[in-house]
Amino acid sequence: MTVPLTFLVASPHLRGSAFEGAVILLLEHDETGAMGLLINAPLEQRVQDLLPDAPAESGTAGSAWAGGPVDPGVGWCLYRRALDLPGEVRLAPELLVTSSLDVLHAVMASGQPYMLLLGYTGWGPAQLTEEAREGTWLWVEQDTPELLWDVPAGQRWQAALDRLGVNPRTIMPGGAQA
Repeated sequence: MTVPLTFLVASPHLRGSAFEGAVILLLEHDETGAMGLLINAPLEQRVQDLLPDAPAESGTAGSAWAGGPVDPGVGWCLYRRALDLPGEVRLAPELLVTSSLDVLHAVMASGQPYMLLLGYTGWGPAQLTEEAREGTWLWVEQDTPELLWDVPAGQRWQAALDRLGVNPRTIMPGGAQA
């Protein structure tokens, strides 16, 4: 049985914030906190600028991506096909993640699609649960990563809302209250 991927979709009421229009792939969420990768924020920096020794035409290399505001000196790589190397973590069929520079180089050399993300998003204990309760984040669960691979970055926020059947103009601020 496959565990579905969870994408956090920023509420339309986050206008003007650092997370306006954000879509985050949630990597971990437990009693100690949560972390994820912003998947719709390409940077002006190119992978070639960050890793001059990278092959010029490697995979879908182009722009690097902002993975989030926490620790932007740490790189994360999302990619499709396992290479059976230490440091790979399978999130779903056709989606793996690593922070290993050796695996990143192997992924780039393999010619497969990948994203190089700098930094990550993070929440302390119970913080994400509280933000979700307040209506800051909508949760989209999917068995496959097509939102990541098949939807252009600028359309991912709306595509995620479409998967929920949600019109952003009908979302009221404040979240659900009992």
